[in-house]
Amino acid sequence: MAEHGTATDIVQKVTASQAEIDAYRIDPHLVNLLWSEPFYAAIMREITKIRTNDIPTAGVLAKEGSVSMWFNPGFMAGLNKDTTRGLLKHECLHLILEHTTSRRKDPHVLWNWATDLAINSMIPEIELPEGGLRPGSAFKALEAEQIEKMDQKSIDRYNTLSAKIAGLPLGKSSEWYFGELQDVADEIEQGAGGEAGSPGGMDSHEGWGEMSDEDKELIKGKVKQALADAVNKCDSNGQWGSVSSEMRGQLREMISTEVDWRALLRNFVGRSQRANKSSTMKRINRKYPYIHPGRKIGHTANVAVYVDMSGSVDDEALSLLYAELNGMAKKTTFTFIPFDSDVDEESSFVWKRGQKKPPVRFRCGGTSFKAVAKHADKNRGKFDAYLIMTDGEASDPGPSRMRRGWIIVPGRELMFTKPKGDILIKMKKRAAQAA
Repeated sequence: MAEHGTATDIVQKVTASQAEIDAYRIDPHLVNLLWSEPFYAAIMREITKIRTNDIPTAGVLAKEGSVSMWFNPGFMAGLNKDTTRGLLKHECLHLILEHTTSRRKDPHVLWNWATDLAINSMIPEIELPEGGLRPGSAFKALEAEQIEKMDQKSIDRYNTLSAKIAGLPLGKSSEWYFGELQDVADEIEQGAGGEAGSPGGMDSHEGWGEMSDEDKELIKGKVKQALADAVNKCDSNGQWGSVSSEMRGQLREMISTEVDWRALLRNFVGRSQRANKSSTMKRINRKYPYIHPGRKIGHTANVAVYVDMSGSVDDEALSLLYAELNGMAKKTTFTFIPFDSDVDEESSFVWKRGQKKPPVRFRCGGTSFKAVAKHADKNRGKFDAYLIMTDGEASDPGPSRMRRGWIIVPGRELMFTKPKGDILIKMKKRAAQAA
C-alpha cells in the first residue's frame, strides 16, 4: 500500500511512547465495539486487519477481491477508547456507503474530503480523532512552531479551508459536500502533497481509485452480504447500539433487491447515446487491410434535463443529480432547462464535466409538463432524449415522440401512470444518499 500523502504531523501528533506502540493490540477495542456497537462490530468482523507503518493513520482498502483495514500502531496507540470507537465506525461507514466503489468520484482528493464530512456528521464529535473533518468545526489553530515552518501561502490556504469547513452545515450527503467544496478545490489539491499547512485527515483513502470494475462489483457484493448479515442479526436480537431508528430503516432499504435509481439513470443515458463513425488510418480495415482506412466509433448523446422549479425539488436533490451526471458528462452533453408553467429557455445552461453549478431558483410558478413536452418535441433535432426532474404534481402530458425519463424527487410520486415507453426513476432518501 502506497504511503498516504497527508501532512498528519499538522493535525495528529503521536502521543504514545515507543513501548506503548510496541505493545499496542487492536483486539481489545474490537471486543469493546462488540459490546457497545454490535452493528458496526458485525461489519468489522468481515474486514481483515493489517498492522503497518506504510500509512500514517488508518484506512480501509478494497483490493483484489478482499477488504482490509490498515492501521499504524503509532497512530492507534495515541487514541483513547472513544476516538478508537469513532474511527472504527468511520471506516465501516465508508464501506457500507460504497465510497470506495460505485460512488467514487474525481477529483479523488475532493471526494475524500466530501465523504469524511458526510460520515463525521453521523459520529459524535467526542468520538472523532484529532484531525477528523467535521462540518461546522474549524481546524485546530496552528501553533507557533508550525507557522515558523510555513510560508504565507500555506498559512492562507490552511485558514481558507478552515473557514470553509466551519461554514458548512451538518447532515448533508457526500455529493452535496462534493459540490460545495468545488470553490476551494485548488486549495485542497495543493494541500494533498503532504507539505506543511495541509489540514490532513483522520484516516487514509489511499488505493481507492485502483480497483477494476470487476473488483468493484465483487467488493460491493461482499460488503452488501456483510451488511445484510449485520442488519438481520441486529433485527433479530434488537441490539443496534447507537444506530438511530431512521438509519436502521435506511440500512434495511439498502439490502433490498430493488434497483437503485442511479443504475436506472445510467441505463437511460447509456441507451440514449448514438454511435458516430469516422475513418482513421490508425485502425486497420478488417476487410481491406492497409488499403482502406479503418473505422473509429465514438458514442455521444445530448440529453435535455428539464428541472421543475417548484419548492419540493430542493437543493439536496439537485446536488445528488449533479453528482451523478458529472460522471457521465465525458460522453454525454447535458442541457439543464428550468420550467414551471412555461419553459425558461433563457436560463438554460450546458453542463460541463467537473464544473459546479449551484442550484438556483429561476422561477416559482405552477407546473406544466405539457409545456416541457411541447418544447422537447420542437427540439427533437437537437436532443437525443430528455429527463424531467420533478415532484410529479402536474397533469399527464401524453406520449412523447422522443425518449423520455421522469426523475421523481424523494418522498414524491408521479400523479399519473407514466406513458408507455417512458422510464420512471424514483430518487429515494437512503443511507447512500444521506452520507
